Amino acid sequence: MPLPPPATFAAVDLGASSGRVMAGRVGPGELALDEVHRFPNRPVRTGATLHWDILGLYRGVLDGLRAVGERAGRPASVGIDSWAVDYGLLDGDGALIGNPVHYRDERTAGMADLAATKIAPNRLYGATGLQTLPFNTVYQLMAARGTPALDAAHQLLLIPDLISYWLTGEQGTELTNASTTQLIDPRTGSWSLEVADALGIDLGLFPPLRHPGDHAGLLLPSVLDETGLDGDIPVTAVGSHDTASAVAGVPAGAGENFAYICTGTWSLVGLELDAPVLTEDSRRANFTNELGLDRTVRYLRNVMGLWLLQECMREWDDPDLVSLLHKAAALPARRSVVDAGDPAFIAPGRMPHRIAEVCRATGQPVPDSPAAITRCILDSLALAHRRTVEDAQRLSGRSVDVVYVVGGAARNALLCQLTADALGLPVVAGPAEAAALGNTLVQARTRGLVGDRDDMRRLLRATQQLTRYEPSGDRAVWDRAADRLGTV
Repeated sequence: MPLPPPATFAAVDLGASSGRVMAGRVGPGELALDEVHRFPNRPVRTGATLHWDILGLYRGVLDGLRAVGERAGRPASVGIDSWAVDYGLLDGDGALIGNPVHYRDERTAGMADLAATKIAPNRLYGATGLQTLPFNTVYQLMAARGTPALDAAHQLLLIPDLISYWLTGEQGTELTNASTTQLIDPRTGSWSLEVADALGIDLGLFPPLRHPGDHAGLLLPSVLDETGLDGDIPVTAVGSHDTASAVAGVPAGAGENFAYICTGTWSLVGLELDAPVLTEDSRRANFTNELGLDRTVRYLRNVMGLWLLQECMREWDDPDLVSLLHKAAALPARRSVVDAGDPAFIAPGRMPHRIAEVCRATGQPVPDSPAAITRCILDSLALAHRRTVEDAQRLSGRSVDVVYVVGGAARNALLCQLTADALGLPVVAGPAEAAALGNTLVQARTRGLVGDRDDMRRLLRATQQLTRYEPSGDRAVWDRAADRLGTV
């Protein structure tokens, strides 16, 4: 049977610092992305609460869809992915009740401890497999209990589902993102009644679950008018958690024993498994079991990622990154390192000062220039990547032969080489836009343009620019640096 003709897909990829809309072209032996619109994602603090500017983001999506039509023609479908855990509340008429609260807001302080009084941490982990992070959706909902907004809510939509609802008028809860709420059982892919009952969370707030590839509705006439598009244009549910789409965009070979590092504001470091790891050792190591494409498990741990460098650069008025990395590469390695997973670094503001203070408090040389702080961050991230990949292998019983770095850090040659050196494993960097590519490929799969995950990844390897970094130097020096952090 001949394959369908090539088609263009609109991939909406919303990150914590910016959003972008891509025109993805897929055909036999063809996979190309064209970034047609990029827009900032700036949180807004009102009073004591940090919010997302969700209407500004939606405006960016509409402008991006218009740009897709103008540059690449009418898309065959639209897919949306974004960061996890955050949500919007709708009233009985389907109207948004206030701007969604940002996961970095401090309202969830103490909620994990409160949850532990209602359901034992080992039971919570055994039911959901999710790592304890202060901003998990369950803790946000516990913090919101008794507020006028939650009391008035009839529905709760995770961020990509909210954007999809505004585009189509239809509501759903996409599974890969739902699995980050700490309310999904990763063994069954359904809601955990045990956890919801223990924590007093009304699962009726969530619309029915959807899976990647499901039809999510057609663009509304009002959206067609806003974007200049016409005809019946479907929205396709993709891996709407951006990490799920990014893992789908990892160009691994069939049967290859690989780890992935999906980089951006966070580094999501882990393995793709067929079943969750729900052991007590896994819980204590703070690994998470989120669902991916085709009900795979994204067994991973969150590492602070490029957030540290992004915050520093903001304090330094955004210097030229290429020049900064060149200066950092010339400095002595591992002179000072910090725990890149320390919750003390989650909040925004004064990041260079906070990193310097940790170095001072731990008796290390205090980095005193942007280049020195940058070198400290990158060495520390490489150590965090090493620790997490090694822990994932130990806890899952799965060995790793190669590490794929996708997302923004795929362009950061210094960090990729440091990660290879720290792990003693080859690192393959690319593609940088893995989330948008995974988003596009799931849409293309619904039209029969690609087959299973192996077929998707064959197309990625054949069409995307990849760079391989071989480990170099003495790995023992990384052992000593890790010892300084007490991580070995």
